[in-house]
Amino acid sequence: MKYLAIGLVAAAVLSVRIWLFRIRRQRRAAHDLHGGGGAGEPAGQRDQLPGHAGGHALRWWAIGDSLGDVGMVAMREITERVRGRIFRIGTLIILVVVGAAIIIPTFHSATGPSIQTVGVVGGLSPRAEQLIYAAGSANEDSVKLIPETSVAAVKTGLRSGQVDFAVVNSNQILLNRPATSKGSPADPSLVENVAEYLGVLEAYQAAGLTPTQATQVDNAKSVAVESLQPGSTATTKATSVIGLVLLFFMLTQYNTWILIGVMQEKSSRVVEVLLATVRPIQLLGGKVLGIGLVALGQATLIVGFALAVGAAVGSDLLHGAAPLVLSCELLWLVLGYAFYCWVYAAAGSTAERQDQVQTLALPLSIPILIGYIFSITVVSSGSPDLFYKILAYLPPTAPFCMPVLVGLSQVKWWEFGASVLITIVGTVAMAFFAARIYRRAVLRTGARVSVRELLARSGR
Repeated sequence: MKYLAIGLVAAAVLSVRIWLFRIRRQRRAAHDLHGGGGAGEPAGQRDQLPGHAGGHALRWWAIGDSLGDVGMVAMREITERVRGRIFRIGTLIILVVVGAAIIIPTFHSATGPSIQTVGVVGGLSPRAEQLIYAAGSANEDSVKLIPETSVAAVKTGLRSGQVDFAVVNSNQILLNRPATSKGSPADPSLVENVAEYLGVLEAYQAAGLTPTQATQVDNAKSVAVESLQPGSTATTKATSVIGLVLLFFMLTQYNTWILIGVMQEKSSRVVEVLLATVRPIQLLGGKVLGIGLVALGQATLIVGFALAVGAAVGSDLLHGAAPLVLSCELLWLVLGYAFYCWVYAAAGSTAERQDQVQTLALPLSIPILIGYIFSITVVSSGSPDLFYKILAYLPPTAPFCMPVLVGLSQVKWWEFGASVLITIVGTVAMAFFAARIYRRAVLRTGARVSVRELLARSGR
């Protein structure tokens, strides 16, 4: 299985390399076909023309044209970003890092067949013993049953390490610490299977052979699994940390693209040509939509790749609540981008030089840094305080804080929904505010527009 995983990663890397090579050949062929463009035609202008991008670009632009002016602007942003070397190489590096983070721990976690000592309190029926041995065979474990006189005695055996886990009265499994915790002697898969088998057996005894009772057996749930000591949620923590790092990286990257892109259009006077054919809100909406679709596509590719590699190598990194945490991270990437993209676009419209962009980038990134740093700290400690829970409901920090609370099981479904609703409302309000700033500032050149001036003009 390890070599299969290595082969899958190598095949993925090779496929990406071949794809990049084919794209370069197509672009070179298209460039040669058109003779490299006119002698007096700037290179940047030639790249923006759909006729010089090959058949694939023509189809993309045709799709954008069918979606109206906003779609045209969005397709322009998508083709410009996806064709960029930084985007493709960055995506490849992220996939390699994510694959390594999933595969490498499996090299140290594989243990092979083991002997599992199971304490038994209250006796077991012959059918229950048969199921436990069957579960051991299915997990390549040798099961040894040890009768215990009482729950207190089996707890002593669990603490001393003489018993890996215990079955109490055939309806409860007892461990010293969670089976997935580091240092636990119990095989997590065996514990899960024994709990499921005993739950089915208990349902059979209660149901009998009638059709209604047979349905009850089919819907049987595993018996309760309890631990004497609270264990660390290492798997969920690792997934949360990976998700937070990717979320921070992608939010800062794509929002910076918007900030620089708006500034460059304004400084080069390209925006004046564009606004001659489209309205400011259409130009702004198409830009954030196009870059947002690129971000969503890249994030979906990364999550899908992580799930596929994790399933191929049998990694524990994606077991338990980890897939739920990844799904939350993906959702909050969309919500976080939807909120911040308007802020960065409005800020970019007030600047026209690179040094002004650098001055704006720091204060705009402060809420992102606060949410990221606090979230990393809470993931490490596993105990969010009241202030952190409040941050999970504020649109600037909710994309980082709420997925962590989900991973720690510190939030109910309606609280999660309330945070999503608050963020959506805040995003709509920010979009209206940013659009007014963009409309007033994007055509003003010669001097940086102050925030006080923008607010005063917006109030008229």
